[in-house]
Amino acid sequence: MSGDIESIGAAITAGLAGAAVEPRHGDAGGHGGMRCLNCGTSLVGSHCHRCGQKVDVHRSFGAIGHDLVHAIFHFEGKLWNTLPMLAWRPGDLTRRYIHGERASFISPLALFLFAVFLTYAVLAMVGSGGGLGEGLSKAAAEQTRTAAIKDSMQDEVDRIDTELAKKDLSTAQRREFEAERDTLQKSADYLGVSRSRSKTDRAADRAEGPPVLQDPKRQVVKSVDFISQNKVNTGVPFIDHGLEKAFANPSLILYKLQANAHKFAWALIPLSLPFMWLLFPFSRRFHTYDHFVFVTYSISFMLLLFVVVRLFNLTIFGEVATMFAMLYVPFHMYRQLRGAYRSSRFGSLVRASMLLFFSLFSVIMFMLLLLALGFSG
Repeated sequence: MSGDIESIGAAITAGLAGAAVEPRHGDAGGHGGMRCLNCGTSLVGSHCHRCGQKVDVHRSFGAIGHDLVHAIFHFEGKLWNTLPMLAWRPGDLTRRYIHGERASFISPLALFLFAVFLTYAVLAMVGSGGGLGEGLSKAAAEQTRTAAIKDSMQDEVDRIDTELAKKDLSTAQRREFEAERDTLQKSADYLGVSRSRSKTDRAADRAEGPPVLQDPKRQVVKSVDFISQNKVNTGVPFIDHGLEKAFANPSLILYKLQANAHKFAWALIPLSLPFMWLLFPFSRRFHTYDHFVFVTYSISFMLLLFVVVRLFNLTIFGEVATMFAMLYVPFHMYRQLRGAYRSSRFGSLVRASMLLFFSLFSVIMFMLLLLALGFSG
């Protein structure tokens, strides 16, 4: 799994460098009479006018360093042109890119890949925070510890019952065993251990996944325990099998969700495009490509905003950053709709409200897709 992640990260990085760097930069010196080494076209100037390759092709370590520095700083130049507009004037950025101003900005797909890679890198370093993921991980550990304690106590009760069944016990020994048994049984009852449960039943429960303590602070754990104990049957064997694995090992399912999220992040784009069409049904002014640019820039901004908020959560300004992000997301959608599609204020406000709902629906579908992939793995 780690090898796949590293290879994907390297592929994304290479793709970003290639997508962000323009080949048409260099000296203006002439090279009359020469031919392009790539396509064979007669050259006029420092670059081939047909394929864009540079005339001067160096084969040295110095050329590698030059290409690396050029790629970094050229991408950085585009980045600083794109990010301020993406944050404050996303509609103008979207419209200008659609209408042909593409030399000064990072393409939406390259920015999306960069945002996905940055999001995954940051979460890998600092974690996803104290949300559902951490709750499930702690719940799994709590389940294991609680099950071990309860089984140990019940085994001790069973041992004492065996001793009490002997007929040669003195009165003092019997009273001592009974007192010890009562104390253990009260503790076992507090933890939810049934007195009639056998060792075989407890072994079967450990195989299916141990129950959890009914702690009101762990609502997620209570829900999982309720569903697993009541044996919910959806009627679909594939889903039932996946739910059984999820309840037996929630931390493993969480890991699969995190691993698949960055691999299939691109699915957010096709999932969102139909909803963009619903905002402008039967309109001939806007095409699928326009919606693609809008959606890709918008998702890229949301990912980058998530990264910023996650980093702020490591400081004392975490709650302020989270509140600001929650308020700014609908405002950003409104500004992008109004600027990109040149709609009225009222029309943009209505469409932004619909887009916020559509976005939540798209995220839900994406999470269901990840769950299906996690269950099938």
